[in-house]
Amino acid sequence: MGSKRDSNSAVKRVFEWIRKQSKKMKILLAVMAMLFSLVALKLTAKYHNHFFVASESIHAAGILVLIYKLTTKKTCSGLSLKSQELTAIYLAVRVVCSFNLEGDIHTLLDFATFLFTAWVIFMIRFKLKSTYIKELDNFPIYYMVVPCAILAMLINPRTAHIYFSHVLWAFCVYLEAVSVMPQLRMMQNAKMVEPFTAHYVFALGMARFLACAHWIIQ
Repeated sequence: MGSKRDSNSAVKRVFEWIRKQSKKMKILLAVMAMLFSLVALKLTAKYHNHFFVASESIHAAGILVLIYKLTTKKTCSGLSLKSQELTAIYLAVRVVCSFNLEGDIHTLLDFATFLFTAWVIFMIRFKLKSTYIKELDNFPIYYMVVPCAILAMLINPRTAHIYFSHVLWAFCVYLEAVSVMPQLRMMQNAKMVEPFTAHYVFALGMARFLACAHWIIQ
């Protein structure tokens, strides 16, 4: 019992110390923790494919949280349409690549998530248009799409498939990594975060971390 209490108090002291740090220090600590976790996974994990499946599943779960909000609360306030559109773009490209390269569980998960995302876009654009705060969603999409396309043409995987397939796959990977930027910008502009939006962004963060772990381990 004594050792358990000691460990609990030690954990509390660590959290208290982190809570007292500046915002920049918290960001640095979070980045260091993520890098340490990725290195640990690289050294210990053998089956990297599980991380990619988990990433896609968590992303789908995050979209379902949004769907629940849109259907029950009848509002899309706090949600970035541009992030959803970027998500739909990279998912559509990845589904095409999956069909051409290897049709498997990834293809089904990505296709389901694409359909969910398309439904969210439809709701924001048409059904719940009056609650969409366009002025706060001001991150230009071409700032994401154009650099990712250029980078994909310059840096892409080398496999037995044709060059165009390499470029498409690299493009969807790069665009996935930055697709959450408009949502983060909108949250910054709004200076407040709704619970459902926070849960969605957390799910995206977990999905990106697992996807990154998959690529590093692979």
